[in-house]
Amino acid sequence: MKPHREFFAIDDSAWRAQEGYPPGFEVQVLADDLDPVTRRGSRTVLQRIAPGAEATGVLAHEECEEVFVWQGDLVAAGQRFEAPAYASRPGGVPHGPFSSEGGCLLLAVFYYADGP
Repeated sequence: MKPHREFFAIDDSAWRAQEGYPPGFEVQVLADDLDPVTRRGSRTVLQRIAPGAEATGVLAHEECEEVFVWQGDLVAAGQRFEAPAYASRPGGVPHGPFSSEGGCLLLAVFYYADGP
């Protein structure tokens, strides 16, 4: 179970390079108990993409994903979306490539739809 955390300030120093992505993609984990072994739990993150940053690959992962474009613009699979915008993906759905023309801030939640 995710820990209980009342409102807290987002720490600008907590941003980290997003693993597996090129420079300009950063992530900050807000809450996490996602367990791929038991296929339970969830992870809530902020993601930001710097202006002009681009990830050219297509990816898929087992967990479901919901993404809210909070600020800026996101280019996904060649289509540009401006905030506010939302996507909901079941696990295993290929998605990408991604970029941002002016930069963006995303809120993403990952979770398993079916536990054991």
